[in-house]
Amino acid sequence: MATPTAPTRVRRQLPTSPWLFAAPALLVTGAFVLYPFVATVVNSFTDRRTLIPGRFVGLANYRELLHDDMFWTGLRNSALYIAGVVPALVVLPLLLALLVRKNIPGITFFRSAFYTPVVASIVVVGLIWVWLLDERGLVNSLLEAVGVGRVGFLSDQWLLLLSAMAVTVWKGLGYYMIIYLAALANVPRELHEAAAVDGAGAIRRFLTVTVPAVRSTMVLVAALSSVAAFKVFSEVYLMAGPNGGPAGEDTTLVMLVQRTGTGLTGRVGYASALSVVVFAVTVALMLLVLRADRREEP
Repeated sequence: MATPTAPTRVRRQLPTSPWLFAAPALLVTGAFVLYPFVATVVNSFTDRRTLIPGRFVGLANYRELLHDDMFWTGLRNSALYIAGVVPALVVLPLLLALLVRKNIPGITFFRSAFYTPVVASIVVVGLIWVWLLDERGLVNSLLEAVGVGRVGFLSDQWLLLLSAMAVTVWKGLGYYMIIYLAALANVPRELHEAAAVDGAGAIRRFLTVTVPAVRSTMVLVAALSSVAAFKVFSEVYLMAGPNGGPAGEDTTLVMLVQRTGTGLTGRVGYASALSVVVFAVTVALMLLVLRADRREEP
């Protein structure tokens, strides 16, 4: 005769149980994200320095921004960086993804080669490009050998900025290529076959089938690359130096924040105001991109 089983006890879940699981992540986010953000906003209204607490000065730091020539130089360079980098990082990785998605012999090698700059350290990448574009680097040696003459890639204001943009595009191609590959995998093959039956060539199929199918991904890439381009620091810093190139004319906003707010005499309050402006412009960029995407939706 089977013995009766004991009644199953249902434990009562405490209302705080989910918060206990989320507590570690919330503590890390609060300590390293929320608190620094709030502290930066508060410091932007003070005249705090590195070793001096500072006092409340209201909007004085923000009024000083409007009369700071270096602020407008950094804003100009950051805006130019967006204009030069974002279109390239929206279009070129898509074309690259269309090439490497084909299953042909040796394509795995090319996929790995295109993605290698993504995993490489930006410091290593920057130094390699500095050695290539230096006055006595490989590129200038080749140009001099063919009779063109040496070009001041790292000494001319605009060529230096363009060189930094080229590094950013080169390093980001593989990353955005992977994003496009995932999007292209979801494009129905029947659409291309139907367009081919109608007599559409490769270019027409690209414009009428591929682009509309990955438009949302293109918006995502535009938003991500816009934010990254506006906050660029390492490429310009490594190629132009800590002073931002000749007379500081290649300084970006993030470089200005670093130069202003560091050191024993760093103006933490003014650098915080610069950081708040960078944050506000970054959010505005993302909102503009998303709003433009909504307007284009049927």
